[in-house]
Amino acid sequence: MNIHEPSGGEAVLDYRDSEFAILKPGAFVRCAVTGAKIPLQALKYWNVDTQEAYVDAVAAVEGFGLTKKASGKNA
Repeated sequence: MNIHEPSGGEAVLDYRDSEFAILKPGAFVRCAVTGAKIPLQALKYWNVDTQEAYVDAVAAVEGFGLTKKASGKNA
């Protein structure tokens, strides 16, 4: 097996500013917010500081803590 071929399991990555390094080969990583499998070729969103991957922009906004919390007050 070629070391650069995905094994089909979960990969371990080092997330960097504009790229990631593969520490353990695999076919996917999991979204830190939803738990969804993200194929490596589809991975677009991650947080370098927390070393987390996100399945889409909505999950990334939540993962970065940028969603507004409900105030609990009625209008």
